[in-house]
Amino acid sequence: MKKYLAATGFILMSFQLENSLFEAYTQKIPGTQVTFDMTPIPEGIYKMGSDASKNADEKPAHEVKVDAFWMGTHEVKWDAFEMFLDKNYELAISEEPIGSVVDGMTRPSLPYLDMTFGMGKDEKPAIGMTQYGAIQYCHWLYLKTGIFYRLPTEAEWEYASRAGSADRFFFGNDESKLAEYAWTKENSQGTTQPIGKKKPNPWGLFDIYGNVHEWTSDQYDSQFYNRSPKDNPVNPSLKLYPRVVRGGSYQTPAEELSSSKRFMSKPDWKRIDPQIPKSQWWFPEAPFLGLRLVRPLIPPSPEEIKEYYTTAPIDDY
Repeated sequence: MKKYLAATGFILMSFQLENSLFEAYTQKIPGTQVTFDMTPIPEGIYKMGSDASKNADEKPAHEVKVDAFWMGTHEVKWDAFEMFLDKNYELAISEEPIGSVVDGMTRPSLPYLDMTFGMGKDEKPAIGMTQYGAIQYCHWLYLKTGIFYRLPTEAEWEYASRAGSADRFFFGNDESKLAEYAWTKENSQGTTQPIGKKKPNPWGLFDIYGNVHEWTSDQYDSQFYNRSPKDNPVNPSLKLYPRVVRGGSYQTPAEELSSSKRFMSKPDWKRIDPQIPKSQWWFPEAPFLGLRLVRPLIPPSPEEIKEYYTTAPIDDY
């Protein structure tokens, strides 16, 4: 059954899949007590970008169709990420053997710095991973759960952030209300904050504008909107820099935030990394960067899943 939102131009759809509702669920990481929540994002058509923005890379606003998917209600927390980072930690908290396939997967090198940057881990988002590291975390989750998790595309992220709104924010255009929904430079006290303490957007997503930037799958290209396809657009990451991150962080001024705002990764996030080539896993100067998971309603083929997870990283000299 289609539901039309005439005021915004969005077309949403609710439906059943194999006799079960497309609905929110809690994912338990097998063998542990760690869980995370996923919320359904219905398929729809919307205007991506903003012709009213002062930023040229958000123009032109253009119509995009996005297929249905689930999205993490929160940014990935340290309790879920650290099991992937440190096999010994995973073994310590697991209630059963972790399995030979998971045991044998390539994991990040343990960071030589405190990757919380003194901000702590309790209920806080994991930070500082590269896009490759974020994708390999999704791979680890796939091996643990059998479910295909990945990063959102830039189009999916903006669509979910808007939650039916064509305004600057999902709650309208009044920047003074942003503090009700987001941790920004003005109210964060210069640190990451525990997830879920602010109000969610209408589709149940918390901290979508602040706390930490969130990885997407896309290469950053300021001109991409001029040639973007309409259906499920993605700009493949063929170069190491720059790539698209979204959402803003606890360091971002409120005036810079919106649903359409595009941010990009930078090589100076690894300026103090002593390795040559530099680490595939960590941005030791990006304490403001994390990830949020997506699960497509219709998963790709096994071959496509393998390709997504096993694409070789690009060396960073």
